[in-house]
Amino acid sequence: MIEIIAGVKGKGKTKILLEKVNADVKSTDGTLVYLDKNNKHMYELSNRVRLIEVPEYGIESPDMFVGFIAGIASQDHDLDKVYLDSFLTIAKIAEGELEGVIAKLQKISDKFGVDFVISASMDKDQMPEAVQGLVSVAL
Repeated sequence: MIEIIAGVKGKGKTKILLEKVNADVKSTDGTLVYLDKNNKHMYELSNRVRLIEVPEYGIESPDMFVGFIAGIASQDHDLDKVYLDSFLTIAKIAEGELEGVIAKLQKISDKFGVDFVISASMDKDQMPEAVQGLVSVAL
């Protein structure tokens, strides 16, 4: 499953994402991973959530990012959910690439049973039609 929190910068997407991850800690026995562009929110996350600062790993393209996600899924068979903050930035997604990256994440989700909760700094109306149906919160 893929769930998207959409809205322009400064609308409160990260706050919603943090609330979701901290609520999910209470209801899962699996691993929760939070990917972000920095560790600014480290103290807002439960200590049961693994925080990964994506820029430390030299991601240069959406394909590298998807490979990075596949690597995370391959090393942890208890992986339940991955939360992606600042998604367009950390995944290096340029205009026109969003639908393809989401499709690749959906394949990983289906194959490994991993859910993705994504915060994307984009209005729902600007997203490709195929992606708009995945938006659970539009700010």
